[in-house]
Amino acid sequence: MGQISVAFPAGEETHFKEKFLSGEKLHTIRANYPLWEKRIKEVQDGRAILSIRQWTGKPYRSKQVEIATLTAENGVGLQRLEFTDCRLRFPYVGSEWTSMVSLAKNDGLSLNDWVGWFGGYDLSEPMAIIHFTKFRY
Repeated sequence: MGQISVAFPAGEETHFKEKFLSGEKLHTIRANYPLWEKRIKEVQDGRAILSIRQWTGKPYRSKQVEIATLTAENGVGLQRLEFTDCRLRFPYVGSEWTSMVSLAKNDGLSLNDWVGWFGGYDLSEPMAIIHFTKFRY
């Protein structure tokens, strides 16, 4: 699975590990929906597990530690996230409009941090909401 960073680009801590373990972080959002669709199907079919990891320091330049492993029994799932205007406004999960506040909260972030985190992504391509529990939008 993708890794969770310990710090935002500006350097302040994300507390993602604590938020994940407390159940506050219900999902993570990643680019490359087709890749994650394939990977999550493998988990749901019982052919793979989802390994939740965190960088110990700088992303891609530090060691990773595993926080948890999840299976279909945990409720691992996937939803497609799209933005109709190629900006962070008007997020759609599947075919339903969803609040940015809800997306941010369930991703374990404040709205300002969420917008800062995803503001540089290519929003013309669908993103993957990777669910850690049975929760869905």
